[in-house]
Amino acid sequence: MFIRTACCLALVVSAGSAHAADVRYLNPAGLSKPTGYTHVVEVPAGARTLYLSGQIALDAKGNLVGAGDFAAQAEQVFANIDTALKASGASFRNVVKINMYVTDMTQLKALRAARDKYIDVQHPPASTLVEVNKLAREGLLLEVEATAVVP
Repeated sequence: MFIRTACCLALVVSAGSAHAADVRYLNPAGLSKPTGYTHVVEVPAGARTLYLSGQIALDAKGNLVGAGDFAAQAEQVFANIDTALKASGASFRNVVKINMYVTDMTQLKALRAARDKYIDVQHPPASTLVEVNKLAREGLLLEVEATAVVP
């Protein structure tokens, strides 16, 4: 039996700049050098946190975008997250955590290409990537949830 759990995105945005002044991105000595993510993102208390469900490759009308095409689905997923962030007065520069679920780990190049068009590559969010057997709907190749911060 397949059970789908709700995915979340937490978001923090500062009024004066894209990043909250006190958000810290840390890659501690003793951990491997990360590629495209940060090991630890520290967020100050009192920030407004928003949670989004995991985003999949559906357009605004609920139609699957990019059937069988991982790169097209990845583009749609990150565009959907961007839309959700903007609706909350935020942007990808505020994202501090991303969880990515893919059905084919060999598609990392396409995943990273889509992701890197949106995230702040100078301060990449903490990140988790998991290969799964199946997602909630037939034909889906990935699902992405994120966390961001708004003081």
